Amino acid sequence: MSSRPKRPVDRRLLAALAEHPVMASLVGTEMASRFTATSTPLGILASVPLGDLEATVRSTLAAGKIVFVNMDSTPGLGHDPGALTYLKGIGAVGICSTRAAIIERAGGLGLLSMQKVFVTDRSNLRRSLQSVARSHPDLVQLMPAVVLRYVERQARELGVPYLAAGFVQGAADVAEALRHGAAGVCTSDDNLWELRRSALPPS
Repeated sequence: MSSRPKRPVDRRLLAALAEHPVMASLVGTEMASRFTATSTPLGILASVPLGDLEATVRSTLAAGKIVFVNMDSTPGLGHDPGALTYLKGIGAVGICSTRAAIIERAGGLGLLSMQKVFVTDRSNLRRSLQSVARSHPDLVQLMPAVVLRYVERQARELGVPYLAAGFVQGAADVAEALRHGAAGVCTSDDNLWELRRSALPPS
C-alpha cells in the first residue's frame, strides 16, 4: 500500500455534484465548445489533438469549469511525469486515467484526479479496488453504470466519491446510479448535462 496520506475530497467537486450530478463527457473540441455555454460545472475532455489541447483547456477555464483531461484518450499525450507537468503548465485542473501510477503522480503535482475502473468480473473488481486504495484519486469513474447495483457495497467502502459511466441514457439512469451510492454520472449525452438533482424522478 502507498504511504501517501489520503487527501480530503476537493470541496469544489462536492459542491458541484451536490447540485449537478451529471459530469459531461466531452469528445473533441466541438463538444467542449458547446459545454462552455452550459451551466454544467464538471467535464471530462477526451480525443482532443495535442495541438488544440491548450486552447481547449483554457476556454473551459475561462468559462469557470472544472475539467479533467482524459490522458488515455488524448492523441499524442504520453503517460509520463512530463505529460503531467505539461498539463499543469497549460492550466489543466485535473486528469483522468486508468493508470494508478499517473493518478498518484497527479496528486503530488496538485492536480485533481479521477481513476477509471472497468468492472468485468469479481476478480477484476477486487484488483481495481486495491489499485484505487493505493492511488488515492479524488474521484472514481466506475464503468459500466449497469454493474453499480451489484458492486455498491464494495464501491462505498472505497471512501472516495464515485461516478457511474457507460449506458447512462436518461434521467432514470441518473437517479438509479445515485440510489446505489454514486455521487453522479458521466455521459456524452448533452440532453442530460444540465440535469439538476432537484429535477430527478423520485426514488
